[in-house]
Amino acid sequence: MDANAKEKKKLISADSKQKLLAFSSLIMMIIVFSFASPHFATFSNFIGILISTAVTGLLAIGVTFIIITGGIDLSVGTVMTFGSVMTGVIITFMGLPLWMGVLGGLLAGTLAGTVNGALVAKLKIPPFIATLGMMMVAEGLNLVISGTKPIYFMQTPVFRKIAMGKFMNIPHAVFVFLGAAFIAGIILDKTVFGKYTYAIGSNEEAVRLSGVNVDKWKIAIYALGGFFNGLAGVIMASRLNSAQPALGAGYELEAIAAVVIGGTSLSGGKGTILGTIIGAFIMSVLTNGLRILSIPQEWQTVITGAIVIIAVYTDILRRKQSA
Repeated sequence: MDANAKEKKKLISADSKQKLLAFSSLIMMIIVFSFASPHFATFSNFIGILISTAVTGLLAIGVTFIIITGGIDLSVGTVMTFGSVMTGVIITFMGLPLWMGVLGGLLAGTLAGTVNGALVAKLKIPPFIATLGMMMVAEGLNLVISGTKPIYFMQTPVFRKIAMGKFMNIPHAVFVFLGAAFIAGIILDKTVFGKYTYAIGSNEEAVRLSGVNVDKWKIAIYALGGFFNGLAGVIMASRLNSAQPALGAGYELEAIAAVVIGGTSLSGGKGTILGTIIGAFIMSVLTNGLRILSIPQEWQTVITGAIVIIAVYTDILRRKQSA
């Protein structure tokens, strides 16, 4: 077995161990919260966790691609809201058909992601600064476009069924999330798009020297991340039956935390959609369990922040061991 094959086998083994550790942590949390409160292990509460995970999970799926390239996206929360607001404007203010509103929300997210990619790839602005700027721009646009007021979908009751309609007593939002995760997994693992995503994160300069248009692929990757943000915005608007222009702040932290907990390396070059899904469920179960136990909001924030720090430190340790 040559050196490259050994290294690849070592990385696969490390990834498997990380996913197993994350999944074991998820199961342990469920068991602990189930014993701690009789209200946790109920069908209605598990449905609530699934609905919550659907939104966070969609955001996390999109940012997984970006973090694998060695980038970051701090705008996912406000861009999600931008997708919600544009959906509301098209359906409620313009009176256009439902499908056009949904398409508008998806395109709004994709456009924001494309701009992020262009700022990073063409203008060479660091991803942290570029997406921080987009976060603020989207936050302002949400308030300006909506007139600082929520946009309600009272005239189109069918819109709420996109997320909250049920199949076998499970909300449609859950199926949208799982379907999106399945497609994203195929894209990342089985396509040229995924191949270049990993390659850029592993050694961008080597990819550039091999003749690949790295800028083009980076823009496409950020655009895909924006698409998932827009999809999350449509699901969130459908779930609330309204577009809330002030919503979105803080979602980026949950999404990034889910990605890191799921084993994606902040230094780029490594990560899986399955790991991200597990990480998203960990974040949702943790938040839900702490609320059921009536832990004060400020302590919930402290605990969540501590878990993020631990996850990042674990990533650092993994990189040192694989070096």
